[in-house]
Amino acid sequence: MILNQVKLIVSDLDGTLLNSNHEVSAEFFELYKVLKEKNILFVAASGRPYYSMIDKLATIKDGIIIVSENGGLAVENNKLILSNTFNPNNLNSIAKLVTTLHDAHPVFCTKDKAYVISKSKKLMSLLSEYYSNYDVIDSLDDIKEPVYKIALYHEESSEKHIYPAVKHLESDFKVKVSANHWVDISENIANKGYAIKHIQELYNISEAETMVFGDYNNDIEMLKLAHFSYAMENAHPNVKSIANYSTKTNDDNGVEHIIKQLIASLK
Repeated sequence: MILNQVKLIVSDLDGTLLNSNHEVSAEFFELYKVLKEKNILFVAASGRPYYSMIDKLATIKDGIIIVSENGGLAVENNKLILSNTFNPNNLNSIAKLVTTLHDAHPVFCTKDKAYVISKSKKLMSLLSEYYSNYDVIDSLDDIKEPVYKIALYHEESSEKHIYPAVKHLESDFKVKVSANHWVDISENIANKGYAIKHIQELYNISEAETMVFGDYNNDIEMLKLAHFSYAMENAHPNVKSIANYSTKTNDDNGVEHIIKQLIASLK
């Protein structure tokens, strides 16, 4: 298989397309122009909420597909193409569990706003980056909109301190260590792999024609849908074990490095 057959490129954001300062490089936006000219579809797929992803990709948002909330929501040119929210009964039962976990700080994610039950100063300092539009609440009853995802924050390590307490939910829900401080819980169908499969079917694009970049466990399902699956050098060991290829770190523009190879193969 050769690079010049790629028709779809999918990239995670944090730890992948974004550097450690949470920035997209100027180089990427220049490369995107070439991808657009070559009719290669670009998808940004993140655990971030939709509005946060738009902030990072504002100049190209109308030309790409935005997959947010770990695959719970997908939007193309302001048109909703996929939406998988929590069943209210499931949401209530999980909320009862996570609000009792020691040092777990839950963030309930809706399309346009996050709702936080926490007094963690460290979490509050992060919210402006990941969930700029949020309310601090006392009860789940304060949330009136459908919830896509529950993001659980731990000040030290979510994988060590939160994941063991919610791992048993994996038989019925998606439970993902999505970053060092975060564990995400959603309905089983709300994952990046389901969203990317939906997009592949919409555009009649095969796995052999798909390129995916990721760094953490919430990227695994979508990496499995691409022959050209790339783990970042800074990726979690689980991601490195399933990706077919590897690239440089996010701070070394690992995504751009491979896209430049792809563009060169098209000439």
